[in-house]
Amino acid sequence: MNIVLVTIIFAAALAFILSVLLAIFRKVFNVKTDVLVSLIRDTLPGANCGACGFPGCDGFATAVADHEAAPDKCTVSSAEETKKRAELVGGKADIKPVVAVVACRGTKETALPKGIYTGLETCRGAKIGSGGTKLCAWGCMGFGDCVNACKFGALSMGADGIPVVDFSKCKGCKVCAGECPQGIIRLIPKEEKGAFAFCNNRNTIKAMVKKTCKAGCIKCGACAKKCPSQAITIENGIPNIDYSKCNSCGTCVEACPQKSLLLIEKSPGFCA
Repeated sequence: MNIVLVTIIFAAALAFILSVLLAIFRKVFNVKTDVLVSLIRDTLPGANCGACGFPGCDGFATAVADHEAAPDKCTVSSAEETKKRAELVGGKADIKPVVAVVACRGTKETALPKGIYTGLETCRGAKIGSGGTKLCAWGCMGFGDCVNACKFGALSMGADGIPVVDFSKCKGCKVCAGECPQGIIRLIPKEEKGAFAFCNNRNTIKAMVKKTCKAGCIKCGACAKKCPSQAITIENGIPNIDYSKCNSCGTCVEACPQKSLLLIEKSPGFCA
């Protein structure tokens, strides 16, 4: 009977001592949550996409609170959220929403394959393993690395083998662009209108371009020559459009014999 009583008293004493030690431990090692960090965190989408360059939304919130990151570095946030975040740290935000555009029209019908590919069915795997699956070394391989990387459901694989961007869902986080080993996904202002070169073929020999992709830009320069606003320059063999000059007249689109240029507002996925 005495042994049982002693055991009960010992267990109760031990429990009391442990509870006291736990209380002291919590008080000594307690990490207070910065109110400012919490308020900033509430303005973030919680997608943890990494577009800001920090390890998730929590990391970015802490960096903004510590003035180590600009409040407008999160491109996924709405303009209202960005403005509120800037106000919290006493700064200003000048963010221009962007969307992704796939600069390639090398579909299954227009871009010829090198042969039968039997390797890892990812764009990056095919790039590393065989240098690509198509004769055009710069074209989309169509395995959908970008589609799988998109956290917002803005990308889907088209029946022609080229990814399609839904502008209404795209947040401009740039994750898809980072996943593309071909570098064919470009970011443009969300409200932008005007011409865009849907080609990434850097081959400067016309015959070689046509041999590898029927829809490839043949570097004739007709678009730049015919543009009444002088908004087009050729850089690395690809038409580059100055949107401050482009007025969506469509002259370059009509002048392009390959139809490599399209007006953004008439491209698949555009949603004004």
